[in-house]
Amino acid sequence: MADRETLMRILELGRWAPSGDNTQPWRFEIVDDERIAVYGHDTRADCVYDFAGRASQLSHGALLETLRLAAGRFGLSMRWSLREPLVEHAPVYELVFAPASAAVGDDPLQACIESRTVQRRAMRTTPLDDADRRALEAAVGPEYTLSFLESLGDRLAVARLLWDNAYLRLTCPEAYRVHRSIIEWRTRYSKDRIPEEAVGVDAVTARLMEWVMQNWSRVEFFNRYLLGTVAPRIQLDVVPALACAAHVLMRPRRPMDGLPDHVEAGMALQRLWLAASARGLLLQPEMTPVIFRWYARSGTPISARASIDEGARRLAARFERLMGAGEEEPFAFFCRVGHSAAPRSRSLRKALDELMVGPR
Repeated sequence: MADRETLMRILELGRWAPSGDNTQPWRFEIVDDERIAVYGHDTRADCVYDFAGRASQLSHGALLETLRLAAGRFGLSMRWSLREPLVEHAPVYELVFAPASAAVGDDPLQACIESRTVQRRAMRTTPLDDADRRALEAAVGPEYTLSFLESLGDRLAVARLLWDNAYLRLTCPEAYRVHRSIIEWRTRYSKDRIPEEAVGVDAVTARLMEWVMQNWSRVEFFNRYLLGTVAPRIQLDVVPALACAAHVLMRPRRPMDGLPDHVEAGMALQRLWLAASARGLLLQPEMTPVIFRWYARSGTPISARASIDEGARRLAARFERLMGAGEEEPFAFFCRVGHSAAPRSRSLRKALDELMVGPR
């Protein structure tokens, strides 16, 4: 049977779920010995990358899948529902735990919950084998397909796409406000941001970035007169795009029409990520092209600068040509995978006590 202590242990594992820029857009309340309320929120009001709350909704799904797997360690099943009335920017997920009717404690993904991490630096180009591809495809389930971009030509095409995409990202004033706040400088670990050592740049570039990003005037000056975007784009986009086994696009088989669809896609992407970890692969999300495409195809402006929106429309069309997709086809998750040593630095998480609300 579930009990309060077991639910706390499940939440302790669940807090390791991934979220964009380590924002952890959730809080937990243990309602009784069998139920947890997850108070989700999104960051659309503050973060240009959280288009219509979708990035946060994907994170909510990754959390729910992590909690489901964690429950299996204790012989429990978990079902979730959305509390009504639904408030889209602040959904409440009601979780109910019960003894599992079948063995759920031997799912290999459970063992990777805490070790799963992001690798933003170069990986080996050792190709995926058939077992790797089958494991990743099985992880996302029949509602999603995976497209693998593996050849050198494919990786060069992605590198060119990311090079141009990064120029938009680094010259967009609305994105600068996010970049300035998400890095914890001169650290190896961070409980609520991305630590500098995990960002993926060398020490010289890091020091320059730290100084330049103190205000937008410096950013504009360096970008305009000193090629300020070049070093970050090479280190954060081009090199990683080439130095991996494959880029992987996860596509739903049907349109994604609302919050539940994005939550379910988040559950699938977490299974994909954990399955990669179980196969000894590292993974890095590459979501900005997907997010900018969401803006472009919805006709929603990204920036007060019209050039940013025009650039996003051109890049969306290039992304679609690369994937052989039409304008209406939904893209859910884009990432790169490959073999490498585990990163020395990573984002940690807030302590569970900081994530709890209501009676303890």
